[in-house]
Amino acid sequence: MNAQRLQGLIFSCSALGMAFAATTLGRFSPQSELIVLAALIVVLGIPHGAMDTIFAQKLYGIRTPWAWIRFGLVYLLLASLVVGLWAWVPAVFLAGFLIISIAHFSGDPAEGTPLLSRILYGGAVLVLPNIWHQPEITALFSKLVGTPAAGAIVPFLVGLTWPWLIGLVLAIAERWRSDKLTAFELASVGLLACVAPPLLSFTLFFCGMHSARHMIRVFIYSGRASWRFLLLASLLPLLGVACVSVAAWYFMRSTPLDERMVQIVFVGLAALTVPHMALVERVRLRAWLQESPPASKHG
Repeated sequence: MNAQRLQGLIFSCSALGMAFAATTLGRFSPQSELIVLAALIVVLGIPHGAMDTIFAQKLYGIRTPWAWIRFGLVYLLLASLVVGLWAWVPAVFLAGFLIISIAHFSGDPAEGTPLLSRILYGGAVLVLPNIWHQPEITALFSKLVGTPAAGAIVPFLVGLTWPWLIGLVLAIAERWRSDKLTAFELASVGLLACVAPPLLSFTLFFCGMHSARHMIRVFIYSGRASWRFLLLASLLPLLGVACVSVAAWYFMRSTPLDERMVQIVFVGLAALTVPHMALVERVRLRAWLQESPPASKHG
């Protein structure tokens, strides 16, 4: 069993355990839960995007300081446009964030998984919580984009929940015939999304599945024998994200604590996802698990 398969098995077992715990144990206060889970997303989830420098170097042959500056400026421009979208048209921002998240998460399952099954998997953690936790979803989205924008999007998600669940069950049955571990991953994500509180299910999925699998794939893609290179490549981007987060926290100090945390974490996540996808999806569509060609062929 390779590293990705082992990671998938560990995540799936953890997701089932968390789903069971969510139905039998009590919960922390809403604010305490938000603080802990938001911190986990920042510490364990967002850093996987800091490895984008590896993709940039391999895809575009970036080597010189000036080339890195230009890359950084384009990256920041894309991220800034997303923040502007949140500020000016929050409903469009939320709809776009959900769509690109589903598309991005759909890259997690193993090769050979049908496209429709990937989409159902990618959207499970965003759509299925509305079955039993729709008020919490509405509250979270309201903190993120305001009540009017949330009110425009949530009813649409609610309408998708049962068709999405049925589709996911069919996808699990289809995968079970040829790839039982992927079927197990789909089932565990679906169950977790249905029964666990929305922020808890998203945090475990984002950190334990999506980010962990991405880092394993980046390690393979980099062709390096040690994780030390990946850590060093991530250091500067992580420092930049930390500085921007601190600045945002300061400038939003008049915003209520819960809203401030949700907005900084998820607007920041959306802002980083767009340039991140511009790099990662290009590689994924070219079968990025195979050894990458020399950088000179990309530039």
